[in-house]
Amino acid sequence: MNNSKLLFYDFVKAITLPESREEIQGIAYLVFENLLGLSKAQILAEKTITVSPSHEAKLRDAVQRINQHEPVQYVLGEADFFGRKFQVSPAVLIPRPETEELVRLIIDRTTTDEPKILDIGTGSGCIPITLALEIAGSIVYATDVSTAALAVAKDNAIKLNARVTFMEHDILKEELTLRALDVVVSNPPYIAPEEQRDMKSNVVDHEPHLALFTPVDDPLIFYRTIVNKAKAALRSGGLLCMEINERYGEAVLELLTAAGYKDVQIIKDLSGKDRIVKGLL
Repeated sequence: MNNSKLLFYDFVKAITLPESREEIQGIAYLVFENLLGLSKAQILAEKTITVSPSHEAKLRDAVQRINQHEPVQYVLGEADFFGRKFQVSPAVLIPRPETEELVRLIIDRTTTDEPKILDIGTGSGCIPITLALEIAGSIVYATDVSTAALAVAKDNAIKLNARVTFMEHDILKEELTLRALDVVVSNPPYIAPEEQRDMKSNVVDHEPHLALFTPVDDPLIFYRTIVNKAKAALRSGGLLCMEINERYGEAVLELLTAAGYKDVQIIKDLSGKDRIVKGLL
């Protein structure tokens, strides 16, 4: 029998990442919840548990992978988003809290009955699946250029019982065939390649570069393309919302304004950074 709190702190001590103790403990809590079914409250209450040899091996493997800077979400195969657990793999970006703010904005501003929504570059499917589950009667579509990403997204939709139509589509090369949409949303690649030097290795070395980085010579290519192609897909008064790199807020705002969108705004995230640009057609 093991004291879960002592086992937890032994696990924390084994993690050698150059992060704060608070962040390391946060990683450890995720591992213990996923692998041992223990909540933070149970650990702090020093619940007595029996750890099988199989669980001991999984804990050792988790420490080894974490110490190699692999994101804990990939180690566990899941990530939290909007109160739900989504399957993730190195084929998709790990869902982030800032994207929850994008989803919340769409939920709050969508008042149409049975709204038709398109997510471009869906990755894990966290955006369209959440919208399908949170907006009653919504008709939701999602695209991605990556076959592997779409496989993950489809599995998540099945697991969470969400009705989403997924399509393989390259927004840079193909037109959008959907029409009369109420919402087009996207969290496209928006990190310029030169920003890699300031990023942590757990992101650069493990998350898919296809979903992270823009071409060297045109960091706005996805925004420009989506702004223009969404015009044919949205109904009059339809909403375009995109997550942005804070460096490009004004530039993306100008793209929407020049394309004829109205009520164009930059919206800051909870950290005070420019994070979303939205406009109405």
